[in-house]
Amino acid sequence: MSFTLPPLPFSTNALAARGMSQETLELHHGKHHQAYVTALNNLVDRNAALKSKTLEQLILLSHKDSALQSVFNNAGQHWNHCVFWESLSAQGGRMPGALEKRVIADFGSVQKFQEEFKAASAEQFGSGWVWLVLAPEGKLKISKSANASSPLASGEGRVLLTLDVWEHAYYVDFRNRRPDFTENFLSKLADFERAAQKLAQTQAEPVQPARAPAAQAARGQAAHGPQPAA
Repeated sequence: MSFTLPPLPFSTNALAARGMSQETLELHHGKHHQAYVTALNNLVDRNAALKSKTLEQLILLSHKDSALQSVFNNAGQHWNHCVFWESLSAQGGRMPGALEKRVIADFGSVQKFQEEFKAASAEQFGSGWVWLVLAPEGKLKISKSANASSPLASGEGRVLLTLDVWEHAYYVDFRNRRPDFTENFLSKLADFERAAQKLAQTQAEPVQPARAPAAQAARGQAAHGPQPAA
């Protein structure tokens, strides 16, 4: 299976007035994200056991497998960035009523949700991500992950929204001011409308930690190639 860079759901200058410049998007999407896709395709091309896997299967299969670390790094970054682009909107920052009601029920208030989200962003040392997820127990929660990891990989629930806190996501526009970047995301860029749609699609379903079918059994084959028949 060959992977491709998805187009942005908006033009590269659509977010400039709301704090994310065309230069940032051209570099982040066109250079950084494209590099992960290119590297992932090269890795998959060299391993026949990986060629039929979906992106999600590759992430789950390679998670915490040192022999497949490069696969996990690039597959994870591809998936994470795809979710990030979906989390941005030129009409962002406005939380629809259904999601607001759920946020108040699970966090106590919208302000407490924002405070927890900002704290997770500030506390994520180095590169990583902040996530809004519907956890397996059916409650909204804030999660953070380092590098290429995600709630998909760790089984923490269904992702509704994410913020990339790698410096390449904000250095052109905010230099090293991650708290300002996070505040701007929540108030002007976060696509809470799409997050509400994702919540509506999943809240009636049982939330199970995602696992690839027979992932453990398949690890050795993916790492070392198909095994000969006995």
